[in-house]
Order: sequence, then structure tokens, then C-alpha cells
Amino acid sequence: QVQLVESGGGLVQPGGSLRLSCAASGSIDVMGTMGWYRQAPGKQRELVASITPSGSTNYGDSVKGRFTIPRDAAKKTVYLQMNNLRPEDTAVYFCYARLVKAGGSRWDEYWGQGTQVTVSS
Repeated sequence: QVQLVESGGGLVQPGGSLRLSCAASGSIDVMGTMGWYRQAPGKQRELVASITPSGSTNYGDSVKGRFTIPRDAAKKTVYLQMNNLRPEDTAVYFCYARLVKAGGSRWDEYWGQGTQVTVSS
């Protein structure tokens, strides 16, 4: 019933910007940390950015100063604002959320379907 729906991926030129969104839908009682991971061909999945319910953020070293992770708590939506994109940012980007389902008493983890970001001339 609960799912994360991602959107906003696409093709962009080096130096350009792109904004991804991830909305949690379904019956949810409590939202916890949300974040973004990415995986390029032949590489391990890596943390891009995360944000806690209190607003604390964490960024991977390769994106610090270029990406931000704003959120809209009322809409249960997290965004990834990507600026000054580089070819090395090309990857499939996955949304992550930790949450408590309606009527539940434990934390569950959910992943989005992934969205392709390609940075190329």
C-alpha cells in the first residue's frame, strides 16, 4: 500500500541543474529519515543526501556544495536539487524512506523505483 514515487530524471548538459522529487503515498503514521542514493553501472550504490525529521542533512562528499535536499513534510515529499552537474553524476537515483505504516509499531524501509539522470554534452 505504501510506495515511493520518483520523478524528474532526464538528460542535462554539464553545468546544468535538475530537480528530482520523491513522494511517499499510502497510509503512513510517521515519517522518518528520507534520502537519495545513486548507482552507476559497475559501481556500488552510494549515499547522495539524506534529511532527518528534525531537518539535519547529510551529503556524500562528491556532491557537497552542489546538491541540496529540501523537503515538504506536509506532502511527505523530498526533493533533490542538483546544481553544477558533472558527467560523473550520471546514475540511476533511488529515493529512500524510513517510516511507520498506519497502525504499525515498527520502522519499515522503502525504496523508490529509480530514475535515470544522464549528464552529457
